[in-house]
Amino acid sequence: MDVSDTRKIELLRTMLLIRHFELGTEVQHKLGKIPGALHFYIGEEATATGVCAALKPDDYLLSTHRGHGHCIAKGAEPGRIMAELFGKVAGYSRGKGGSMHIFAPKLGILGTNGIVGGGLALAAGAGLHAKLQKTGQVAACFFGDGAANNGTFHEAINLAGVWRLPVLFICENNLYATETAVSTATLTRSFADRAPGYGIPGEIVDGNDVLDVCEKAARAAARARSGDGPTLLEAKTYRTCGHYAGHAEGGYRSKEELDAWRARDPIRLFSRRLMEEGILDPESFARLEEEAKAKVEDAIQFATESPFPAPEEALEHVLA
Repeated sequence: MDVSDTRKIELLRTMLLIRHFELGTEVQHKLGKIPGALHFYIGEEATATGVCAALKPDDYLLSTHRGHGHCIAKGAEPGRIMAELFGKVAGYSRGKGGSMHIFAPKLGILGTNGIVGGGLALAAGAGLHAKLQKTGQVAACFFGDGAANNGTFHEAINLAGVWRLPVLFICENNLYATETAVSTATLTRSFADRAPGYGIPGEIVDGNDVLDVCEKAARAAARARSGDGPTLLEAKTYRTCGHYAGHAEGGYRSKEELDAWRARDPIRLFSRRLMEEGILDPESFARLEEEAKAKVEDAIQFATESPFPAPEEALEHVLA
């Protein structure tokens, strides 16, 4: 895949913004500014960045409980995401949803989701809409290795395959469902191997290599738009933080394993590659990192200064 030098810098810029956004939310959570649970995307930035780089602005995105990175990569404003985490009215869900219920329909973001595997069937629905309306859109659905053993995984992929729906199913296999290792939950060596059972392609992606992700996601998206149906992509990646804010990094995985994956940090790998190609130097990398940090500080300030919803708003936008 031919990616311009300018585009490569943009990919790095997105990964850095995701990384520092997550680091910033961790600090704000410890300060008591952010209520509820937070699931950080640290270590997995290349997957969201690569997939979303292969999408069009009006394509749909279905996310997970670990969804800040997906939303940022799809073009969501860091300030409005941060405001949502703070419970402020300027947030994408007017402060009512928090981390696991961020919706931005104008950007195609049909929600982060607190239910494991909750986005899978919704992605099939979004794909069906796109097919019936002949909009040319695709739906990209992220889910984890834990969700790949849920019933909705099989039902959604089977239905999408039968109806040739334009859906990208992206399994972010970070090797652990909270503390449960994949190897103790399934005998499947690779979730992509399940795809032929539904009559669709399955492909393993290096989830820590943003260009590999982008190339294979672009190929799957082109296939979906041409009417050939869904693809199952399995991104082999790793979260180098705990499962949620305050959760221990170790105890269920070894220091050696953590160190090995930190050596394959996606930002470290890609920035090194760009330096070897002469596209980047240490000084320009430092400027990009400072730019990301400044954007996160601006987002925190925006969220801090935004008002809380009025109490009576609790009765708005509800079914009954």
